[in-house]
Amino acid sequence: MAERRLFGTDGVRGVANLEPMTGDTVMRLGMAVAARLRQHGRHTRIVIGKDTRLSGYMFESALASGIVSMGADVWLTGPLPTPGIAFITSSMRCDAGVVISASHNPFEDNGIKLFARDGYKLPDEVEAEIEALMGSPELDGQRARSGDIGYSRKIEDSRGRYIVYCKSTFPADLTLDGLTVVVDGAHGAGYRVGPTVFEELGARVIPLHCAPDGKNINDRAGALAPDAMCEAVRAHGAQVGIALDGDADRVVLCDERGAVVDGDAVMALCATRMLGEGRLAKRTLVATVMSNLGLERAVREAGGVVVRTQVGDRYVVEEMRRNGYNLGGEQSGHLVFLDHATTGDGIVAALRVLAVMVREGRPLSELARVMTRTPQVLVNVKVAHKRPLDELGDVVGLIRGVEAELGDDGRVLVRYSGTEAKARVMIEGPDEARIREQAETIAEALVRACRAS
Repeated sequence: MAERRLFGTDGVRGVANLEPMTGDTVMRLGMAVAARLRQHGRHTRIVIGKDTRLSGYMFESALASGIVSMGADVWLTGPLPTPGIAFITSSMRCDAGVVISASHNPFEDNGIKLFARDGYKLPDEVEAEIEALMGSPELDGQRARSGDIGYSRKIEDSRGRYIVYCKSTFPADLTLDGLTVVVDGAHGAGYRVGPTVFEELGARVIPLHCAPDGKNINDRAGALAPDAMCEAVRAHGAQVGIALDGDADRVVLCDERGAVVDGDAVMALCATRMLGEGRLAKRTLVATVMSNLGLERAVREAGGVVVRTQVGDRYVVEEMRRNGYNLGGEQSGHLVFLDHATTGDGIVAALRVLAVMVREGRPLSELARVMTRTPQVLVNVKVAHKRPLDELGDVVGLIRGVEAELGDDGRVLVRYSGTEAKARVMIEGPDEARIREQAETIAEALVRACRAS
């Protein structure tokens, strides 16, 4: 397989107007996407959607230019959640979907994520082929003749289509009448559709951070900064808070007391109900190596098992599709219900939790007790170079020492970010103060080791 340099665990990402996120490179990417994903025997059509970042306009134009230059047509959705773009791509039988978003990153960043015609993210090997094609002179030879250039048009009702789709995943015999819900849109792609979905199902909605200006996306808002949501829940006497991230493919909730309920707790809640109803395929939940040990224990006690993958919702979905599982996700709030969606969907995930709350008539604080969390510490540090861990003897020695001390009562995970120049040290164990000290020691050693040329 060709090596991927541009593509990380979630597409191409970087600072807008600096390589690789420049107009020239993104136009070239559009050309390569159209060339690689065209279907012979039919006219190629590609959906482009985006979040609310200022640079989205520039990249939307650049992508469209590259795609139409290859003789393919472009359909523009405007600002729409990532899962909405996947849905539109599949429902319109387009050949690919392109999302312009850097997810939870600040507005200065932007990125490109790609979906195949079935609404699933492209596998690593196809991304590698697209990347190789971008730098190949073969690509320029595939430009369309002047009379065969494609066109670009907007899908005027894309937001409405996605709203209807989201509501269709909520049980038809239930409503949200009588519930007050705080919806934090992170000034991002879900700023309109999020509040609308819950309101149309009957809830009283308190919108929060739903006024994007191109620069405030994720700014002390949304899934990565849930404090404001928690405070709003308490202030308005709401039953639940729902915080989306910038592209609304992940969600973090809070209960009626303002306590955060993360992706692990949501997976435990949903998996145990699905096990009891016989709806959890092969009695298996798919999570990543970052998920808490308490999740495994909760699922095991309910009669199921947890399969782990590397970090990244794309790898969770690949494992689910490969083995026929229907529920998976990440602690960070990427939650995938394959019976309803092809990728993580923050709105759909929140609706699954609300359905349990309404049907059982129990508050989220009570439902979230389905799992008991093992103390977990995560330390993120910037690194100058991502040196292979097996070359860092001092770091490996520290890791082995902590693992020996923890035994079966905990675990250590050290990895590099797939989208940023960072390393992450995660430790679980019975003594939070002790594991925090251990994590910081390993992180400091890692920074020193990666500083060397």
